[in-house]
Amino acid sequence: MTNPPAAASSGRPYNLTTPGLRKLTRRSEYLFVARGLDERRRNLVVQARRHEPEREACGLGFTATKKVGNAVIRNRSRRRLREAARKLLPQHGLTSVDYVFIARQDTAECPWGALLDDMESALVSLRGRIEAGENPQRTPRNGRQARSKRPKA
Repeated sequence: MTNPPAAASSGRPYNLTTPGLRKLTRRSEYLFVARGLDERRRNLVVQARRHEPEREACGLGFTATKKVGNAVIRNRSRRRLREAARKLLPQHGLTSVDYVFIARQDTAECPWGALLDDMESALVSLRGRIEAGENPQRTPRNGRQARSKRPKA
């Protein structure tokens, strides 16, 4: 397994102080993005949603559920996603768009090049869909369409 260059080996801790990047910190921000567009790949899922009013920065969130593995594997998966996003978002990301990167079971162990390829293709696809003005048409998790309220007679 080829790993990404570790931020710790360069002597500096990883952070999101890069201009144009903002960390998503609240659950409501993650839920906001979850109602947007998504692209699924073998090694990760990328969700994106344009933020109104427009901002100069794009928001970033990273998550890995317990299905991915134990705490060590989940942390490794998130670190790999963070580093890949740091490399690819400057070229393929859009300002005023929030992104959430979701780890899958293969994220921690997949080859570094495959993870970068998956993330790049997902970001390129999302960028095209967002620039085309595609609106997400999400249905509730139970699969039923929301009923419109009838006017009272």
